Amino acid sequence: MFLVCGEALFDFFSDEGQIAPDASSLSFTAVAGGSPMNVAIGLSRLERQSAFFTGLAQDALGERLRAVLASEAVETDFMVEIPGSATTLAMVTLDDNGSPRYVFYNQCGADRMLETAHLPSNLETVHAIHVGSYALAVSPTTETLEALVARERDRCLISLDPNIRLKVEPDVARWRERINTFAAHAHLIKISDEDLASLYPDRDPEEVIRGWLNDRCPMVIMTRGGEGVTLFTTSGSESFTPEVISVVDAVGAGDSFMAALLAWLDEQGLATPEGPGQLTLDQRRDMVEFAMRAAAHTCQQRGPDLPRRHEIVT
Repeated sequence: MFLVCGEALFDFFSDEGQIAPDASSLSFTAVAGGSPMNVAIGLSRLERQSAFFTGLAQDALGERLRAVLASEAVETDFMVEIPGSATTLAMVTLDDNGSPRYVFYNQCGADRMLETAHLPSNLETVHAIHVGSYALAVSPTTETLEALVARERDRCLISLDPNIRLKVEPDVARWRERINTFAAHAHLIKISDEDLASLYPDRDPEEVIRGWLNDRCPMVIMTRGGEGVTLFTTSGSESFTPEVISVVDAVGAGDSFMAALLAWLDEQGLATPEGPGQLTLDQRRDMVEFAMRAAAHTCQQRGPDLPRRHEIVT
C-alpha cells in the first residue's frame, strides 16, 4: 500500500458568470483537493491501494474531506483529527494558459499541525511513501514528515514532488533547505520546470537536479508542461514529447502524472527502494509515456479530474 502524506483542503473556484450586478456577492464551486490528496485518489483510481496521512479539522469541511477519500477507496485510518484547527481553503484562478494560481487561507490549517507524536507506529502494510507540496515547508508538519521518511527510507520507496507554494511559505531559502533535506531521503523525485525556476532562478535546472542524483536517488523527472518531460539519471538524460491536446485547464495535471508514475512502478513490482535504479531504457520510456497520458487526460477536463485505469490508453 502507498502512504501519501501532506495537505488536504478545499479549492474554491470562482464562478465568473455568477457575479451579482453590484459585485456584492460571488459564487464559488468548492472541490476537495490538495496535491498529495489528489495523488492518493489518483493511485486508488489506477487500482493501487493507497492511504492518506494528514491533519484533519473537526469541522464540516474536515468531515467532508474524510468522506471524499473514503468514497474513492483511499484508506483514512492514518488521518489525525487536530482539535481547534480549521480546514485549509485555497482560492483558485486560472491564467490565460489554463494554469492555476492560488491564494491560501491556512494559518490554523489542520494539515500544517502534524506532530511527531501523530506518526503511525505500524506501517507493516505500507511499501511506499509519497510526500510533497507545502506540507514540506510548514512546521511542525515538515519535521514530522521528515522523521517519517528518515525512519522508513530503508524499507519503503520514498517519492518526492516539491510542488512549490510560495503563497503559503514565501521564504525561498526555507523551501530550498527543506527540499534538499527530503531529497536526501528520496529514491525518486519529480519536479516541474516552474518549481525549479522558483527555487533557483539563476541556476541551470540540470545543475540543480544533478545535485540530487546519487546511489539512493538514481532518477529525477522534470516536467515541462506541454513541452514534455526530461528524465535524468546518473548516466545521462532523456527527453519525451507528449501528444498535442486541447487544454481545458492544467489543475491537477502534475498530480495525475505523479500518481500514474507510481502506479506504473507498482504494476511492474518496482515500487521499492531499489526499483527506480533497476529500470531499463524501454521501461523508463513506457513509465513516462503512461504518466504523460494520465496528465493529458486531466488537462482535457475541468478541475483536478484524475483518470481511472481504463481511461489511460495503452
